[in-house]
Amino acid sequence: MAHIPVNHPARPVYRVLAGLIGLYIVVFGVFGIVETAGEDLFGRGSHWVLGLRTNLAFALASVVFGLVVLFGAAHRGNLGHLLNLVIGVVFLVVGLAMLTVLQTEANFLNFSMSTVIVSMLFGLVLLATGLYDKVGPPEHAEPEPEVRDNSGARPAR
Repeated sequence: MAHIPVNHPARPVYRVLAGLIGLYIVVFGVFGIVETAGEDLFGRGSHWVLGLRTNLAFALASVVFGLVVLFGAAHRGNLGHLLNLVIGVVFLVVGLAMLTVLQTEANFLNFSMSTVIVSMLFGLVLLATGLYDKVGPPEHAEPEPEVRDNSGARPAR
């Protein structure tokens, strides 16, 4: 994947964004577990936590995914890069899947439209984080002007 920047200068900013998203997801999950304790795992009640509707299954999954996002944000190697890419895509796919079943009995995670929007936003930010936090040796990090050169000539290696 030569088109993904290596050692991008904005990596710390993206890692902080991913860390904040992971922290929000963990806090949401913990509050969701407290709010839905004693309910059915896939209940369709009206439990709202931090502006999002939830059930016990979604709260438990949020804690797990939030911890993985936090690990990816804290890890400085390419494992964090890959985790952010994969989790960003997972959030987008889950958001789209839950959008398709929003008004049906198949909405087993008890999503609302606000939950779908937040899932999509988190997925996009995590995907962008994954695209810009790849780490490599300095010789693999080509300067931007050489990459954007429209002459068609590839820089010598």
